[in-house]
Amino acid sequence: MEGFEEELKNYLKAGEIAAGVKAFARAETKPGVKLLELAEKIEAKIRELGAQPAFPTNLSRNDEAAHFTPCAGDVCFVGEKDVLKVDFGCHVEGCIADVAFTVDFSGEHADLIEASDAALEAALSKIKAGVSVSEVGKAIAFEIRGRGYEPISNLCGHSLLPYVLHAGEEIPNIETGSYVLQEGDFFAVEPFATTGKGRVSDSDFLQIYSMVGEKKVRLPSSRALAEYAGEEYKLLPFAVRWLAPKFDVSSTQFKLAVADLVRQEVIYPYHGLRESTGGVVSQSETTVVVEENGCKPLVPTKQ
Repeated sequence: MEGFEEELKNYLKAGEIAAGVKAFARAETKPGVKLLELAEKIEAKIRELGAQPAFPTNLSRNDEAAHFTPCAGDVCFVGEKDVLKVDFGCHVEGCIADVAFTVDFSGEHADLIEASDAALEAALSKIKAGVSVSEVGKAIAFEIRGRGYEPISNLCGHSLLPYVLHAGEEIPNIETGSYVLQEGDFFAVEPFATTGKGRVSDSDFLQIYSMVGEKKVRLPSSRALAEYAGEEYKLLPFAVRWLAPKFDVSSTQFKLAVADLVRQEVIYPYHGLRESTGGVVSQSETTVVVEENGCKPLVPTKQ
């Protein structure tokens, strides 16, 4: 119990910092801002407030659903009609608060954002010890479909452990799954709503990786990259641009080293995910600790 109390303190601290970063990110997200500048500002604010980024800031536009983070030298910017998902995480001693919100400056997709926001509130009202994740997914889908949209069925919320962003259990966005929530579980809950058919598929965009195991690596360049990433990020996802101060990320040698580590299953690649029919996507997310009679959000949703 003592270990849990210490972990809980770190999760709550991460949530407190994430709430401050969320307010900062909302204020900084505006048409014309460069995606790279926005991502770096969010990650710098996380560090300034006393935590570390749990993963690279995801800035996914329109039909992009997840895993889109700017690359080094990126010159893309937020457009006036973009529907932008801002997804970031803070960790304190590995204890993660994972947060996301969606902005739409044109107002054309306000109802879509309302759908994922309402789905998140519905999910939180269902979460407590002894409840099946299927019941939570049912509540999410009901809110989204009731507004004329589709939940994304192959994206899910996920359990959290120290230094592990996806710890094995899932909270689906539809009625499926057999896991029964337990008191003391930590989960990121993240409904996705779309104007499309409700599934995502891999794109060619690839800027995020994570370490998945330790193996003997023969190539010196691959070994240097694996050793650095493992020491710096443990099992948490990292961006290629984060490695730029240490490695020449545009070089052929670096790219071959990355490919070698993926092939050997030393690192895992997170391809950018797009809605498979080109539908616009919204996302709402917070992190909770499951309690006997409910759940405690680490980051307020009404912010």
